[in-house]
Amino acid sequence: MLFLLSVKLAKPAGMSNQEFYGVWEKEYAGVSGAVQAGLVKWVYKVAGSPQVVAVVEVGSADDMDHAINSLPIWSLGYSHIVTDVTWTPLRSYDSWGEDLKKLAQGG
Repeated sequence: MLFLLSVKLAKPAGMSNQEFYGVWEKEYAGVSGAVQAGLVKWVYKVAGSPQVVAVVEVGSADDMDHAINSLPIWSLGYSHIVTDVTWTPLRSYDSWGEDLKKLAQGG
């Protein structure tokens, strides 16, 4: 199943820019590996914001946890720099279009 994953980051007080961006660089490498493996379909950094959005394919809630926990921010003990994680299930628009036909006909 496809999900829109949104992750917001924040640099904690007392953490240097070098450490914060160094961790983020490791995360980038981990996510790049997930893209190559096909788990992550696409990923973008939100311009002007410390936020990353991705479309991720997972089969279960367990797979969601495994995916997140395998990434460097979590596996290296930096999950505290993540301020929000949102998983939004995605549905094919063509599939929705088939339902729309029925709904528009009153059924």
